[in-house]
Amino acid sequence: MILRRYRAVTSAYYRGALGAMLVYDTTKRQSFDHVAKWVDELRGHADNSIVIMLIANKDDLVDLRDVPTEDAVEFAENQGLFFFETSALNGDNVETAFFKLLEEIHNVVSRKVLDCSNGNENESNGGLLKGLKIDVKSSADFEVSEIKKLSTCSC
Repeated sequence: MILRRYRAVTSAYYRGALGAMLVYDTTKRQSFDHVAKWVDELRGHADNSIVIMLIANKDDLVDLRDVPTEDAVEFAENQGLFFFETSALNGDNVETAFFKLLEEIHNVVSRKVLDCSNGNENESNGGLLKGLKIDVKSSADFEVSEIKKLSTCSC
């Protein structure tokens, strides 16, 4: 009974997740060793198109490093993860990692939208992204009077 509740909570927790950052401490090998479990957890419960990024934190503590960069790069490549080394202390690469995650999520969502609009809806997106393609023009090209003409509002 407890296991069934755990699975339900876990599935609900990951449902709808578009991206994940798995962060480990470069000075603690044990934190890196747990990453594989978290990747399995994500792959088992999240959508198969979730973007997963591996983040090595505390890159500034070079003398205390316990996880070689090569180990993390090899793991990330084998698992198909994006990889960044960061330092939360001095902010190195933190913003870049977040922007890369957002960029990759945008790419995945854009592909799903295109697949849906081309009639190629499949089970991988679960039919969650349905709608019309919207062409957005710059405000210089589109005047308010044109917007009113297109509006279905009765106001």
